[in-house]
Amino acid sequence: MPFGEVVCGSPGSGKSTYCYGKHQLFTALNRPIAIVNLDPANENIPYPCAIDVASLIKLEDVMNEFGLGPNGGMLYCMEYLEANYDWLEDRLKELDKDDYVLFDLPGQVELSTNHPSVKNIIKKLTKSGFRLAAVHLCDAHYVTDASKYVSVLMLSLRAMLHLELPHVNVLSKIDLIHQYGDLDFNLDFYTEVQDLSYLENLLTQQSPRYAALNMAICSLVEDFGLVGFETLAVEDKQSMLHLTHVIDKATGCVFVPPDSVGQPPDTVDASDKPSTQRPNTYALMTSAAGRIRGPRSDARDVQERWIDAREEWDAWEKVQWRKEGVQVQEEAARQKSKIRERNPAAPPAEKTASTT
Repeated sequence: MPFGEVVCGSPGSGKSTYCYGKHQLFTALNRPIAIVNLDPANENIPYPCAIDVASLIKLEDVMNEFGLGPNGGMLYCMEYLEANYDWLEDRLKELDKDDYVLFDLPGQVELSTNHPSVKNIIKKLTKSGFRLAAVHLCDAHYVTDASKYVSVLMLSLRAMLHLELPHVNVLSKIDLIHQYGDLDFNLDFYTEVQDLSYLENLLTQQSPRYAALNMAICSLVEDFGLVGFETLAVEDKQSMLHLTHVIDKATGCVFVPPDSVGQPPDTVDASDKPSTQRPNTYALMTSAAGRIRGPRSDARDVQERWIDAREEWDAWEKVQWRKEGVQVQEEAARQKSKIRERNPAAPPAEKTASTT
């Protein structure tokens, strides 16, 4: 059963960058991954693309042929892809059965909030056996303004109700949030979508004319009780790992590496113990019911890393990177010395520019 993600969000929210970061992370973890670009207007794809919808239809061709604008042309492209779903299905069958598949959607929000084509495509994917989660990216700078934050809440709620998938809302670019000013509340207020009555007061101060409307919108979001956010700094390994754990928990995905890779780190080898004492290491319930732990699993830790003590953390990470670099160089030197010991006749390795 293939697992994967439908990556959606507004233009500039970081969807393609996230897909590229996910590809780098999974490659480092020896976890197979394939990325499907469903944006016919995306000409600068940063990641290795397994399937590109541009080979079926291009936005520029549609605009020229039918005289449509960018938004109308994009809707036509998605409707054309839905009508030709067999093209996508045939190419998905060519992927490795163990691949974790990312579907990179276009940035037009109507595709994930009210237009039926993407929803119908997702239904066909799930019927064919895909276990998908919707990953909705929102730029973190929206939380620095109360009115923008409310709009993001409404957009996220609408996408959750429309796509009908296990849904993970993400505040992307959290490492850049300090550039947009101070927060009115702590970060966990925004990620957990706590008592919005405090937000109503801010909104009323900004626009007293719409006080009743603001109260109705906040009450609507609270009545559904569905919206919450994870955070993402795509260049931070711990942040990417935490988000991966959250999404795996949403889909029920438990990655078991092949025997050639060996046992994952931090797992317990208790094969010699009776069944009553052996932890169910790879079980679905262990992953689904277990608590997600890690340095970026708490919004307060994220706030300390990127807002309260960013400079101190940056300095600490630079020290760790230097240590890791030294360890890598020492390990490479040991491997070269072992090769020379096994084959004394081999010529010495050429010195690099950094060692001369």
